[in-house]
Amino acid sequence: MTKKQPIVALVYDFDGTLSPGNMQEFGFIQAIGKTPEEFWETSDAISSGQEMSHILAYMKLMIDEARYAGISLKRDSFVSFGRAIKLFPGVKEWFSLINEYGHKKGVIVEHYINSSGLTEMIEGTEIAKEFKKIFASSFWYDQDNVATWPAVAVDFTSKTQFLFKITKGILDISDKTKVNESQKDESKPVPFSNMIYFGDGETDIPCMKIVKMFGGNSIAVYKPERKEKFKTAQKLLRQERVNFICKADYSMDSEIWKVVTTIIDKVKMEDDFARLQRKLRNKSL
Repeated sequence: MTKKQPIVALVYDFDGTLSPGNMQEFGFIQAIGKTPEEFWETSDAISSGQEMSHILAYMKLMIDEARYAGISLKRDSFVSFGRAIKLFPGVKEWFSLINEYGHKKGVIVEHYINSSGLTEMIEGTEIAKEFKKIFASSFWYDQDNVATWPAVAVDFTSKTQFLFKITKGILDISDKTKVNESQKDESKPVPFSNMIYFGDGETDIPCMKIVKMFGGNSIAVYKPERKEKFKTAQKLLRQERVNFICKADYSMDSEIWKVVTTIIDKVKMEDDFARLQRKLRNKSL
């Protein structure tokens, strides 16, 4: 019987973590004739004025502004906008390289998105195929396949539920039963200690804190030229919300590469140690 290999789950926020900006700013906002500043100011005003979730506010605004601009927001339209999303250096090559590193070490590497952005736009990116599951906001579509209402709205606190789904191997975004069932740690496909969370700011704090608290590792990613992002990352490190802060560069031999490969090495060694301990214990009984 082939021994089961340990799994390391890499869980990424998207905007500001894998991409240098908000995904709506790579085509959609320009298509409706607005500037990013105008769009987000209006969205924030709706949110505060109506005491409304800021995620639901931006999703409603997208539908309204598209209607005013005469744009049909079909799923294919979102996917098309997603193709224009820019990525940080090294992201395109990151997945195959880190997967191969894990394979050589005897570790399975899985990738997940946990984002307040849009599933449909992420599906349009060239890296969409790399993720085992994309947990993100999405729209409900009518009989003509046009977006008419939010189906899933993921804010900074609801993000945390997906961490528990990942650790239990639950991929159904609508599940509300299995995720709450009791399950022994040793039977979970991905223990929190084998999880790495990547985020860029304060909206990721609940997820960062949970992963770190349960023995995993959280990484605050920052864009070097944006001083406010670096200060935020430093604050998260000082407050012990994260284990590491790294520049937003996913190239081989970057800070992120060195941190993640070292964590993979650690997971493998701890798995080997636990197996040896169980083997010798059983032999002695």
